[in-house]
Amino acid sequence: MSLTFEYALLIASVLIFISLIAGKTSYKFGVPVLLFFMTIGMLAGSEGVLGIYFDDHAMAQAIGIIALNFILFSGGFETDWGTIKPIVWHGISLSTLGVVLTAVFVGIFIHAITDFSIYEGLLLGSIVSSTDSAAVFSILRSKGLALKGNLRPTLELESGSNDPMAYALTIAFTELVANPAASPAGMIPIFCKQIIIGIAFGFGIGWLGARIFNRIRLDYEGMYPVLMIAIMIFSFAATQFAGGNGFMAVYLAAVILGNQELIHKRQLIRWFDGVAWFMQITLFITLGLLVFPSDLLPIIGIGLGMAGFMIVVARPLSVFLSLIFFKGRRRGKWFISWVGLRGAVPIVFATYPLLAGVEKAHMIFNIVFFVSVTSVVIQGTTVPLVARRLRLILPVKVKRQTHTDFELADTVKSELVEIRLSKESGAVGKQIVDLGFPKTALISIIKRNGKYISPNGSTVLNEGDTLLVISENKASLKKVYESLEIIPEADAGDSRG
Repeated sequence: MSLTFEYALLIASVLIFISLIAGKTSYKFGVPVLLFFMTIGMLAGSEGVLGIYFDDHAMAQAIGIIALNFILFSGGFETDWGTIKPIVWHGISLSTLGVVLTAVFVGIFIHAITDFSIYEGLLLGSIVSSTDSAAVFSILRSKGLALKGNLRPTLELESGSNDPMAYALTIAFTELVANPAASPAGMIPIFCKQIIIGIAFGFGIGWLGARIFNRIRLDYEGMYPVLMIAIMIFSFAATQFAGGNGFMAVYLAAVILGNQELIHKRQLIRWFDGVAWFMQITLFITLGLLVFPSDLLPIIGIGLGMAGFMIVVARPLSVFLSLIFFKGRRRGKWFISWVGLRGAVPIVFATYPLLAGVEKAHMIFNIVFFVSVTSVVIQGTTVPLVARRLRLILPVKVKRQTHTDFELADTVKSELVEIRLSKESGAVGKQIVDLGFPKTALISIIKRNGKYISPNGSTVLNEGDTLLVISENKASLKKVYESLEIIPEADAGDSRG
């Protein structure tokens, strides 16, 4: 089918709408949304109902890279350091050592059962070595699973941070397979360079970006998400240009930015969450369009064997070995092993061998697609069942609240005071974001010249402003006065516990 631009937009909008409805239905039946998105793409493809012919791997890869930037950035931006701090090394070990071990185990297995060379097997293993954050988040959130201990943050940290390592391995083994003259030893410095530059640029751009973000006073609130997109794109492009791992830089920069006090932070989180969902839908539909279902039939045997090996052997081994030096119950490690869902990311990475002209690239792509779908169908639909069988779900009466629109959801407020700023206050003329305000307190309303203002981080405080401050306790209230550089008076305001 030949598409005009207008017709293509019409089809895209209809597919997205159908995907949203299908996604809503999937929550009810416990089926991961990405499976619906991919299925819709396949039904709309060249061998589907609409017969849309799409075989442009370069365009699919470009869409995938853009989508992964937004998905990784959104996940990193919402990562709370306080939540992941107790398990940060667990997550790092799973997202680095765990990825390498999975690639090695799968590579050796594929080499043993097929005519793939060891490098081709390791390339295939590298492509499927990372878990998919969209799939993991979707499953955990759709069923509202309240898991014991730190299982949930561990799984979300691993799935959100292991793509960069899988990407580095994929690039390295693609080079080795495409260029037989290339030396494996020569790949090690390139690999290390990618990781080191990715980490350095990620931390550097995140730290610098936060300071630039709070100091640039833009005329319109809607321009702040645009500024954050610019920081995100720059972190990826600059790192790639310098020879580093752009995906790693994007994720780390997002984590650094997300744990800073930023202007309009709450609005930014919501905005990026919405865009990340749009990117996921676009990515999954695109990958569904790209695959030809008839090409999957010849590789069903290999695909089922590989999927079974990954689920039963490779993933559990890599998890237990990665966490061997950390305390934790065996049941928790078995559950982490089961939630090793593959999704869109491996399929995107499978386009790199295609564009590099690797001999078995089309076969690799079809195997990866089949394994990803199989993983979602088998593991994705049984996560709640496995959690219950392993007795890892918290009783309803002790479930923790995981989402709220209130800015300070993690604390209980017991102090409400009014504070009037005099000309002696050091806070006059400063933005709220620059005050160093305690996280356990919030300026909810400012009364200025008889009018009430809803403040944000960029609001500049004036002489004569009356601030309505909500604080957790008296100790926190004391820090509020210190931030405002004022001495509290006995009648500074009424408070209630």
